[in-house]
Order: sequence, then C-alpha cells, then structure tokens
Amino acid sequence: MTPDASSGSVLRYRTIWISDIHLGTRGCKADLLLEFLRHTESQTLYLVGDIIDGWRLKRSWYWNQSHNDVVQKLLRKARKGTQVIYVPGNHDEALRDFTELQFGGIAVQMEAIHRTADGRLLLVTHGDHFDGIVTYAKWLALLGDMAYSAALGLNTWFNHLRHKLGLPYWSLSAYLKHKVKNAVEFISDYEKAIAEEARRRHVDGVVCGHIHHAEMRDIDGILYCNDGDWVESCTALVEHHDGRLEILHWAVVRETLADEVVEVPVIPLSV
Repeated sequence: MTPDASSGSVLRYRTIWISDIHLGTRGCKADLLLEFLRHTESQTLYLVGDIIDGWRLKRSWYWNQSHNDVVQKLLRKARKGTQVIYVPGNHDEALRDFTELQFGGIAVQMEAIHRTADGRLLLVTHGDHFDGIVTYAKWLALLGDMAYSAALGLNTWFNHLRHKLGLPYWSLSAYLKHKVKNAVEFISDYEKAIAEEARRRHVDGVVCGHIHHAEMRDIDGILYCNDGDWVESCTALVEHHDGRLEILHWAVVRETLADEVVEVPVIPLSV
C-alpha cells in the first residue's frame, strides 16, 4: 500500500469510508480506530452506518473514554475542513429521523452518491435494507446480534492467549462465520442484491458495510465495495487522488508506521 502523499506518518487520501464501529460495545476496537484517524487525512470521510450501537446501549450501558475520543476526533476533523457525511445504519437507525441535518459539522444523510476523481458514481448506503432478516424479522436480527456478541467475547479471550504466546491477531469469529455454509450464502445473496440496486440506480458501483466483511469486486459490471468493520477486521475503503480504490487493513498498514504508532495491547473483555 502506497499512499498518494504522506507527511511524516500521515497518509493522505481523497476519500475514506469506514463503518460498523459499534461504539458502545466492548468489542469495538476504538483504540485502533483512533490510531487510524490520527494517521490518515482525507477531503471527505464517510461514516457508513452502525457507528454507535444503539441496540446494545439499550440493553446495557458501556461507554469508555476511548469511545469519547473517537467522537471528539471525528468532530475535530469536521471542524478542520474534512467533509464528514454520516449515513446511519440499523444499529444507529434513530439518526435516520435527522437526515439532512448537521451535528457539529457532520452531515447526516440517508444515503449518498459519491463521484470519484476518475468520474465514477458510487451509491453509498449502509446496506441493512438489503438484509431480509433485519428488514422483515428484527427479533431474529436481535437474537443473532446477541450470539455474535458472545462469539466476539470468545474471540477476545482467544486473542489474548495468542498475544501472550507471541502470535499475531486472528479473528476466530470471522473464521467461524465464513466456514458456515449459510453465512457464506447470505453474504453472496446480500452482495448480489445490493449490486442490483446500484444497477437500477444507473451508478457504477456501491459502497456499503453491515455484514462486517471487507471486499471489493466486480459483480456483473457493478463495482461492489464493502469497507468492513472496526470490531473484527479493522478495515477501511480509501480513494486515492487519481480515483483508485483500495481496501486498507489497518493491522497491516500500522506495521509500516511501527516507529510512530504506539502498540495497543490486547485486553480481555467480558461479554
């Protein structure tokens, strides 16, 4: 990965997309996200939904200082001239009642159309509307969310042990999810459905989140981009100044900045 330009340890892009941060949960990798935000700059920053996890906060309150720091950093970027656009998802769906408004310089929109430097049009949407479980059986989505939280808790303890053994981070929950046949079929169906919506809108591609699976590929002539999440994979989608798009894996990129980035220890968290 070679950024368009850098100043010290700051990587500069035309556009950055991040989603599925899930502030308000123990699984949120807020410290790693803060590193990312401090070491990247862009003209436009899209927050593609599930930034704050309202579902989880309703069940039990969890909010530490690093979560406050993330919010303050996003507001600071907006104050300093970054165009920050917040497209709410299903976990922060309450903000959908406030679209077309601004909070601290951050614009809330139901969706967005982004034009890349090379002229391509991209639909930006969280993507939960293309998930039949969330749309038509929310109770099942809530049940699945609790099971997913339990898997993330196991994942944290598992990686704490790996860290003590000197082994790198590895997502047990992501491995289990993608080994299950139904999960693989769901992801495939989701990608096809959202790509078909982009085709119907006469745009060149789509940027989404929701399923916590970073990927960029062509689906029958439509560019499908999922920016991943900051619970498991810690990924973002970035646009270079010439319009090239790239999925950025922070765990990999931070190694190139090792002299500048302070190591964040893996701390065991309870579910």
